Amino acid sequence: EGQLVESGGGLVQPGGSLTLSCVASGFSFGDSVMSWLRVRPGKGYEWVGSIDSSGTRPRYVDATTTRFTISRDNAKNTLYLQLNSLKYEDTATYYCAKGGLYGLHMIDFRGQGTQVTVSS
Repeated sequence: EGQLVESGGGLVQPGGSLTLSCVASGFSFGDSVMSWLRVRPGKGYEWVGSIDSSGTRPRYVDATTTRFTISRDNAKNTLYLQLNSLKYEDTATYYCAKGGLYGLHMIDFRGQGTQVTVSS
């Protein structure tokens, strides 16, 4: 099993933006579907979206499609999640994960997470 290390979280005001990064090691990142998950306060894991190995086809949970963007740089073994127009309800711990093309049931493993807090 490989390793995933997220970064880029923090405190942001409503309407603001953040870019989360996830550096992968110990497995063939460029051949792997990758995804982002989140856990909001008092809730379980939610699948945010995924991206195919080539980075040409991201998929998203419907509600976040227009505000979040998933991308990857295979040369840097890095996955990204661009968060725009952030809302209070986006406060969560965000995790990157290997697998998860269509949802949580396809996850192989995840990182330790990075906290995003949306507050004024």
